[in-house]
Amino acid sequence: MSALKSFEVAIYNREVRLVAEGSRHRDLSDAWADIHYIDVKATSEEEARAQIARRYPPGQGYVIEDVIGEKFSD
Repeated sequence: MSALKSFEVAIYNREVRLVAEGSRHRDLSDAWADIHYIDVKATSEEEARAQIARRYPPGQGYVIEDVIGEKFSD
């Protein structure tokens, strides 16, 4: 079994970014136009992406901008 690693996932909502200025998304705050950084424990980057996609479905406008893996120092 692989050990869990820490990942930081950068995510935003495309629909919130597309809402016309001066208007509001019907369900989400304006803050979702900006990137949010979410910490995830997973065995791989692919698993980290899958966890986030379940919590923040792409079909609802969420976009994963980047996944940053655990950094190790020698």
